Amino acid sequence: MEDKRRMHIVTIKFRDAGKRYHFNAQDFDLEVGQRVVVETDRGRALGTVVTPVEERSEDDCPRELKSVVRLATEEDLKLAAVNSTREQEALKFCQQRIIQRRMEMKLVKAEYLFDGSKIIFFFTADGRVDFRELVKDLAHHFHTRIEMRQIGVRDEAKLVGGLGVCGRELCCCTFLTDFTPVSVKMAKEQGLALNPNKISGQCGRLLCCLSYEFETYCKLRKGLPKCGKKIEVCGCKVQVLDVNVLSREVLLGTGDGKKIKVTGEQLASGEIEELTGAAREDSRQSRPDRDSAGRQDRRERRSGDKRRSGRGDGDRRQAKSGGDNKQEQKREKPRDKQKTTGDRSQGRPQDRHQPQRNQPQKPQQQPQPGDGKPKRRRRRRRRKPQTTE
Repeated sequence: MEDKRRMHIVTIKFRDAGKRYHFNAQDFDLEVGQRVVVETDRGRALGTVVTPVEERSEDDCPRELKSVVRLATEEDLKLAAVNSTREQEALKFCQQRIIQRRMEMKLVKAEYLFDGSKIIFFFTADGRVDFRELVKDLAHHFHTRIEMRQIGVRDEAKLVGGLGVCGRELCCCTFLTDFTPVSVKMAKEQGLALNPNKISGQCGRLLCCLSYEFETYCKLRKGLPKCGKKIEVCGCKVQVLDVNVLSREVLLGTGDGKKIKVTGEQLASGEIEELTGAAREDSRQSRPDRDSAGRQDRRERRSGDKRRSGRGDGDRRQAKSGGDNKQEQKREKPRDKQKTTGDRSQGRPQDRHQPQRNQPQKPQQQPQPGDGKPKRRRRRRRRKPQTTE
């Protein structure tokens, strides 16, 4: 009963850096690197063993697990070589048809199934492409089933291959099975230049290797200040000039123009001899200035108290006399406010409202009717021009 519940699982891949799938090894004794023929949803395929066989319970195994058919023979390997040559011919013929029909698509690769029952054409395009007529041409020429599959730029680079900016073969072609999301934040955290030509791969997207060391940089950066930030250490205000994350060293700049390199542990503990010595010197220099300033304040206070106490009767008299003068000015103000006009002949002031004696009075004009109302101007009406029908 226990043997029935146990299964032999083996991991197999169909491409160099393709995805890995689990299969039921049955009773085969398989080793890493062996070629085997397995059953898939698309038919039989030739794969390579990646991991040795291991036993698992039926509950841990995935459902509808496919099984290994047999070990690959010489005939199977020859058939795979023939299919690879036929793939090159199919790729050239399909490319010619695309050019003749002026279709906006880029053909990447053609792949034959192991038994030759289907050909899969991989292509890239900006949008949707109507390739129904193209499929008819290909089916009529190859006399087999045709499948057109649209892929992205990353999958294109994985199928085509090439060398990266580091000089080595692309990661997606050698060992990278799945694509992980990459962001610009990873490049910023590692202190890389945000130049698209330097941080982009052959596919035109961000380099996949940016995600390899991102977690390490995040761990080492904890506790370190940002570059350009002003902080206070040991009582001194300094500015962060540079931060080396891998060595955990920080370059600090003081107000005097000095540069001090400290580690992250020293910065966290606050024990920096150069900064503590500079803080002590600043405190010593500032003490005499503070004492002299305190003495000046005391002298000013004493002189102010003496001036206040020196005020005697003379100041009070002056204050009283100043008050009397103000009262006299108030009394004289109403006389000045009266607006009078003097008679030059007699030299006596006379009021404006009172009529002068020696001057003859002007006769008052009697109001005429209509004087108080403004005159209205009459508007002339324009005559309309006469029209004759």
